[in-house]
Amino acid sequence: MDRKQFIKLSCGGVAYSLFGGIGWLATGCKKQSMAGMNMGGITVKSGTFNNPLRLLQVIDAGSPISLKAAENKAEIIMDKVSRVKGYADGILAPLIRVNKGQNLVVNFSNQLEEETNIHWHGLIIPDAMDGHPRHTVAPGGSFTYQFTVSQQAGTNWFHPHPHLKTGRQVNKGLAGMLVVNDPQEAALSLPSGEFELPIIIQDKRIYADGSINYSPNSDEVMSGYFGEHICVNGSWSAFHSVKTKIYRVRILNGSNARVYNLSLSNGAAFYVIGSDGGLLPQAQAINQLLLSPGERADILIDFSKEAVGNAVFLQSDAFAGGDSQGSDAFKIMKFAVSEKVAETFVMPGTLAPLASLDASQSLKTRSFDISNAHSAMPAGMDMGNSDAIHKIGGKSFSMERVDETVAAGSIEVWEFDNSKGTDIHPMHLHGVHFQVLSRVGGRGVIAPHETGWKDTALCMPGEKVRIIMKFPDNPGLFAFHCHNLEHEDSGMMLNYKIA
Repeated sequence: MDRKQFIKLSCGGVAYSLFGGIGWLATGCKKQSMAGMNMGGITVKSGTFNNPLRLLQVIDAGSPISLKAAENKAEIIMDKVSRVKGYADGILAPLIRVNKGQNLVVNFSNQLEEETNIHWHGLIIPDAMDGHPRHTVAPGGSFTYQFTVSQQAGTNWFHPHPHLKTGRQVNKGLAGMLVVNDPQEAALSLPSGEFELPIIIQDKRIYADGSINYSPNSDEVMSGYFGEHICVNGSWSAFHSVKTKIYRVRILNGSNARVYNLSLSNGAAFYVIGSDGGLLPQAQAINQLLLSPGERADILIDFSKEAVGNAVFLQSDAFAGGDSQGSDAFKIMKFAVSEKVAETFVMPGTLAPLASLDASQSLKTRSFDISNAHSAMPAGMDMGNSDAIHKIGGKSFSMERVDETVAAGSIEVWEFDNSKGTDIHPMHLHGVHFQVLSRVGGRGVIAPHETGWKDTALCMPGEKVRIIMKFPDNPGLFAFHCHNLEHEDSGMMLNYKIA
């Protein structure tokens, strides 16, 4: 079933209750087929970039941490108050900083009127702590997450993962960054303190009164939900004053569906030094970086040659993104160069060793068709069932069903086949880090930020992406899914078991 057929069936009166029932149905029926249209093409509003960037509060994990999921208020657009969700006061969450080998204790309370939980995206931890959709906290309830962080330094994050509700909760503001540090990284003397800037990029739809809208129509269930306000750390049209130094910028794409083709407005190259699973073997100079939802990029931006008074924008360039996005270019945030100082940082020749996995070590290869993730709808299936839309290999999510079983300690190759697809699918695996082996079709290359450990792989239309991983000795049930949150919520998720 293609998009045109989907909309035709929707307009025949079968409601998809997950995303608002009749409301979205009526809206969808007023639209034409989206074939050939840019469904990510809602016009991005750039603003004047005079809103000071909200810096993330930092919490050290040396003591137990308290987080609450609650309804809050925040000023996303200057002089307008928005009702948001957050893990503390305002929107988003404080940044959690933890050392490798440290025990992390988080006392979590749910003050929402619906179930929620926390998925620790990128952390390799016991399944009972991972935040699988089957482990949720009821309204008014609480849970203590407690585990040892045993992986290398890197930029991770956390967000809710309740089935059918993840997209709405993340879009309204439930997300946060978690940074792991270790002695090996500390020895590199990378930019730190005021010269280390963690940023979370999200797009939102915000009405004139400041309220945030999350109400996907039928087209947006298919493509993903896009907003016209590009927010950084919960601030729209944000700027940050910088000195003539090299800055380490940790970037999280926390958007529901939007892919960003990151570049600098002055045309300068920047260095990518890390990705999802931590530092890369070597820094690589690049001019653009395609970052999909769930992915992280650790980059160095050099402002040392800029004149005081100059403005450099972090922006998203146009790219070939299939039917849904990529046709527009827009600015994300402004760096305002405000002070001249000396720069003494020297780029290390090597960053972190990488023990490469080879396909010859693999005990098994598994292939998953994601090209037609929403194509196989059995006759008579109710569209109110979440199994009706997006699929992996012809199957959609079932809470307790075990779709794949792997052996602890084994090495496997998994292949995500989007070679006949028109949708963008960032595929995320819980409970394991992997390496990207190859990309055939589409871009046909492994990007620089994919040369280290990853937990999310971008599969563009026309691409077949092969990854390789060694499963940890960590028995339990874990999920893998598309990190387009509308795709995930409408069925594009399966379970695998480490045994």
